[in-house]
Amino acid sequence: MRTTHITKPLEVTRKWLVIDAAGQNLGRLSSQIAHILRGKHKPTFSPSVDTGDYVVVVNAEKVKVTGRKLDQKTYVRHSGHIGRRKETKLKDMLTAKPEFVLTHAVKGMLPKNNLGRQMFTKLHVYAGPEHKHQAQKPEVFELNN
Repeated sequence: MRTTHITKPLEVTRKWLVIDAAGQNLGRLSSQIAHILRGKHKPTFSPSVDTGDYVVVVNAEKVKVTGRKLDQKTYVRHSGHIGRRKETKLKDMLTAKPEFVLTHAVKGMLPKNNLGRQMFTKLHVYAGPEHKHQAQKPEVFELNN
């Protein structure tokens, strides 16, 4: 009789991966990052355990979108007071806070529970080509397009 192996949190080994977002499509890039953060690229994946790797994304300001999303996609926030709803277009958000665009997309693709919030803490996004995680000796990760 075969039994399914459930990975325990102490058995998880994590790597640091660097992903270059320059010229990458926003949706495809974020879904692949969410895949890595969840750990689904490993044979030891378990849905109830955080088995994912750390991901460092550089050049987030150079991510591309297709169609008319730059003018049509909006990010909405609300202060809680009546009439205080604010909308920001993707074009403006990419110039002001390019890291937010990618983190917002990835966060929406992770589970909406404590485990998803734990996975999200392993994501580090930088607008330019420099990052501060050289001490962890991250490996360059090539995405499959």
